[in-house]
Amino acid sequence: MHSSLTDLARCLWGDEYGPTPPCDATWQHEESYFTELLTFADPDEILTMLRTLCPHLVDGYLPVRTRNLAYRLLLLQRPDDPALIREAASSLYSHGPDWDHIAEELTRRADALEAG
Repeated sequence: MHSSLTDLARCLWGDEYGPTPPCDATWQHEESYFTELLTFADPDEILTMLRTLCPHLVDGYLPVRTRNLAYRLLLLQRPDDPALIREAASSLYSHGPDWDHIAEELTRRADALEAG
């Protein structure tokens, strides 16, 4: 059994910065199970996973779709956090031009929040 979202992500995709934990819960090794846990995770747990497995934003083994979903869920839970909004925008910018228009909108939103 995995004790955290981070441990389950490590089990599924590995960890560039640390070993994959021993695991006997192979029934949990489905991306759909991870997505379900991520969907209902506390924002602090999601941030811990992102910052542990991808400490430099563009690194780590988490799939881009998982990062995007994690940031989307975080922003739904913390819509008025300009630093987090900028972090999400930076992540989108770093993973190709497909989401640049969304990253630009997020940056404008962070600017507006900071301006008051």
